[in-house]
Amino acid sequence: MTIIAFNRYWVVRWPWVLVNLLVVGLLLGLCFWQLSRATEKSQTLARIADWQQQGAIGSAQLSQIHANAIDGVQLDFNARWLSPNIWLWDNQIVNGRFGYDVIIAVEEIMDRNQVDNSIQKESPAVVLVNLGWLAAPLARDQLPAVDIPAELRVQGIYRTRIKGLLLGANVEDEGSWPMRIQQLDTLAFSNYLQRPLHSGVIYQQKDSPFLVHYRPVILPPERHRAYALQWGLLALAVIVIALAASARKELLHD
Repeated sequence: MTIIAFNRYWVVRWPWVLVNLLVVGLLLGLCFWQLSRATEKSQTLARIADWQQQGAIGSAQLSQIHANAIDGVQLDFNARWLSPNIWLWDNQIVNGRFGYDVIIAVEEIMDRNQVDNSIQKESPAVVLVNLGWLAAPLARDQLPAVDIPAELRVQGIYRTRIKGLLLGANVEDEGSWPMRIQQLDTLAFSNYLQRPLHSGVIYQQKDSPFLVHYRPVILPPERHRAYALQWGLLALAVIVIALAASARKELLHD
């Protein structure tokens, strides 16, 4: 099929038109997805920076913050490990090595003033803490030895988006501690503690017995915007090539 437009002949092959539309649509979809990721990362960094300016709080104060605003809050408090609960978060790769993130449940150690405070009359809040990374033994059926102090200082960032990809059963419960897990699940973990858990996890940032490797944002917003530009330019290139391939000679005027 040949049409005349913009003072030129154009050859239109509908199967190729549909293919080009699908490719351009896919590329533009990837472009807008990267832009949305950039916006999300910018909002996350802004929220974390805002919490940093406000200063750190204790875990008992988490329940006073609205769920929609709590992500990124900074925490700093003395804690008691709820022994023997230790979960090893599987498939954590650091510097090319496989290992585990060490997850424990803690409660805040409160002083007399906090205990006397009307807000603190109930049992101390229980929250998960990611203490950092530990290398895995060569044998899959072996778990690393984990030494957790009875009391520790928790200094970290609270994140609410904690669930990842789950392959098979989540908790490998062999009747002993530590237990290997595939993802964090506060509802399941609360059954072991017989106490409710906050829905997020604190990522330890200082003074951890393990390797601290957590970063709130892996790829910065600028990187996502660069990717979006690349996808957009590829979409434009497909359009230009398709037009060049279908264009024929110009119309002659007397």
